[in-house]
Amino acid sequence: MRAYVITILDNEQSVKAAENCIRSGAPQGIVINKWKATTPADMPFEMLAEKGIDGNRLDEVYSRADNCAAAFLSHYSLWEECMKVQEPIMIFEHDAVIVDTISERILNGQCFKQMMNIGKPSYGQFRTPAFIGSGPLTSKKYFPGAHAYIVKPAAARQLIQATKGIGAAPTDVFLHKDTFPFLEEYYPWPVEARDSFTTIQAKEGCLAKHNYNEDYKIV
Repeated sequence: MRAYVITILDNEQSVKAAENCIRSGAPQGIVINKWKATTPADMPFEMLAEKGIDGNRLDEVYSRADNCAAAFLSHYSLWEECMKVQEPIMIFEHDAVIVDTISERILNGQCFKQMMNIGKPSYGQFRTPAFIGSGPLTSKKYFPGAHAYIVKPAAARQLIQATKGIGAAPTDVFLHKDTFPFLEEYYPWPVEARDSFTTIQAKEGCLAKHNYNEDYKIV
């Protein structure tokens, strides 16, 4: 399975974190490639407008709007890539680290139908699934952070089509089970966010992060 880590290539902290993500896959033979992130310098709201996507929901108290829009477009570009290659792909954000075995059934796409979260919730309250293996999205009503998931082409197509109607939103909130009932989750989560900085959130959005402390940096 193709695997990508979204990386801000001109940001030393992002590159260093992404390389740590890449190293975490090596013991299992998982080859993770860097994927160029969209950044505020790319004028993300203009990019959204060109694609016919409403970006109003990206302007909220917890994130910096341009950064949030850029992050959404980084994921969007990988959904487009998934449709292009017509294969499932694994998507990581730069602070994700593989901490447990990702089974062959996950890697060959047999244990889920369209799209599955594999990342441990990284902020706020959540529910622990009562199942082992794959099952319905349980930890939250939306993805508990978009730092680690697998998407198949059929799901990628639906995500992209949905943006024309509901518009963009912070990526994890966009991936809501009321909008996309096919969302699944794998437990125990084999991936965690090991974040010590953010390139997206404002301070209000960092306070609920499980790794937040006085040294946490807003970049």
